[in-house]
Amino acid sequence: MVIDVSWQVFSRYVLQQSSSITEELATFLLIWVGLLGSAYAYREKAHLGIDLISNKLTSKGKFYSETIVLIVVILVSLFVFVFGGLRLVYITFTLNQLSPAIRINMGFIYSVAPITGILIILYAMEFFKISFATFKKTNSEE
Repeated sequence: MVIDVSWQVFSRYVLQQSSSITEELATFLLIWVGLLGSAYAYREKAHLGIDLISNKLTSKGKFYSETIVLIVVILVSLFVFVFGGLRLVYITFTLNQLSPAIRINMGFIYSVAPITGILIILYAMEFFKISFATFKKTNSEE
């Protein structure tokens, strides 16, 4: 993306000839970086969270709270990103919608949505596994 935008600036100001391909490519790359970045942020637990209430819960309460949150995350990712994204990709390929400048099928661009959803679901399942192991270990010590 840095190379693409740098070339866009160079071609516009030095060569005095703007390229529409680089502008469109930067937009598509931003979509991919944004969505895959959100999955990465979720994996690193760098997303916004309010733990004011959950910090005051017992280990059992924290486990149930985390489980409910993870179930909601999995359901939203499944229905919005995976199912909705797959439907969008299917419709785009069926209609053969091409990007204006690059002329590639927009289904390839939109395919990042189901990929992101699958990644978030996998991370949520991993978090549940860790949470369950911690809960089991904590309760066996008591």
